[in-house]
Amino acid sequence: MKIKHIFFDLDNTLWDHRKNAYLTLQQIFEREKIQEKFQLEFEDFHREYFTINEHLWAEIRDGKIDKAYLRKHRFYDTFLFFGIDDFELAQYFEHHFLDEILAFNHLVEGCVDVLEDLQSKKYKLHILSNGFQEVTHRKVRESEIDHYFVTITSADEINIRKPQSQIFQYALKKANAQLEESIMIGDDWIADVEGAKAIGMEVIFFDALQDDLNRQDIPTILSLSDLKSLL
Repeated sequence: MKIKHIFFDLDNTLWDHRKNAYLTLQQIFEREKIQEKFQLEFEDFHREYFTINEHLWAEIRDGKIDKAYLRKHRFYDTFLFFGIDDFELAQYFEHHFLDEILAFNHLVEGCVDVLEDLQSKKYKLHILSNGFQEVTHRKVRESEIDHYFVTITSADEINIRKPQSQIFQYALKKANAQLEESIMIGDDWIADVEGAKAIGMEVIFFDALQDDLNRQDIPTILSLSDLKSLL
């Protein structure tokens, strides 16, 4: 059957989380004078934060930790790496990060153009995100792309995350979409690609970091604009 429903991951597929997070942390870091207080360069801090945060999100995806653990540890563990044992400071970063990142709403290059193109072709567009429910809708709304989407699903709604099959099935039911009419597009190989393939859903991998995983059986794009020739 012809594809009618397109499910997008949100962070780093449409909404440029890496860029927005960088700018937000830089703002908090400079405001709190972390370099002056601890002789710590922002680029070093950000590099370690990125590594720790990616690891913790992978553990959430795999069901090893919960959201509360991530929110307690991602900044605390980053500061600890540099010998700074200050839980209060870490929590200050955590609370302000989640609020202030929504002031930066950079989208992945080509996002609006691609959404316009797909909508004009009469596809029904949806979001299926592993992100926190309390910020997912705000990201979509405040970046002014909410009007493109029929449904927005956050894994927090049922506390099950991609790649688990239940969250895909939940999103399909919510969208009133048939599996064979649907396709998933995302930048996370395990969550998006393996998760979709496990339930027999078509998928396109957005190799945003150009990891060159080279799976010939999976259509791969290096930029969102490539979708216009595939769909």
